[in-house]
Amino acid sequence: MEPIVLKRPFFVVNPKSYLYGEQLRALARKADELAERYDLQCMFTAQFVDLPWIAQYCPHLIPCAQTMESLRPGRGMGHILPEALAAAGVRASFLNHAERPLTMAELAKTIVRAREVGILTCVCADSVDEARAIAELHPDIMTCELTELIGTGQVAGEDYIRASTEAVKSVSPETMVLQAAGISCGQDVYDAIFYGGDATGGTSGIVEAEDPIAKLEEMFEALDRVRADLAEQDQG
Repeated sequence: MEPIVLKRPFFVVNPKSYLYGEQLRALARKADELAERYDLQCMFTAQFVDLPWIAQYCPHLIPCAQTMESLRPGRGMGHILPEALAAAGVRASFLNHAERPLTMAELAKTIVRAREVGILTCVCADSVDEARAIAELHPDIMTCELTELIGTGQVAGEDYIRASTEAVKSVSPETMVLQAAGISCGQDVYDAIFYGGDATGGTSGIVEAEDPIAKLEEMFEALDRVRADLAEQDQG
């Protein structure tokens, strides 16, 4: 399977283990509608059992696993086979999230396996130095997020966003950079892209909002707005 080609800016909805089943499907349907309306790419993570449903019923979303492994077909009871994910319609996977870290050796092997089956890799890093080091593996996407800000509603400042993005691009210019920790409103989405990120997204800022559907609409509108503003800036 050929991997999806990403276009800046794009969005990631990452419900982690907050949602599953029908609640998750309702949010996915809305994300699918917004991705089509705004013509924006949107990666959507889910529990493994929910991913085939997203692949089948949400054609405008990029189904994204929350982790994967370097396993090859054969023995491996209870592990996650890359070929099985791809066959189920998964097109991307997070790796090395603070809540599911990998060793550098396992991360390198898993990135190779993901490429073999056409799955995009979205690798997480904390510090600017860690982002620069992991960029040597040339993942498709690097998620730069300060671990202490995850789930807090506090976002990284302009300096971190610019420095971490530059660190990744200096090593792996083709790697997209996702700036994500603490994103909780439209302005956070706007700033993450305006300060240099290729993508942004949210978890608790969406699923724990008083109205998650309205919050998702707010964030997509902001992403569309910053896309237009940056295009106008480039033309000027």
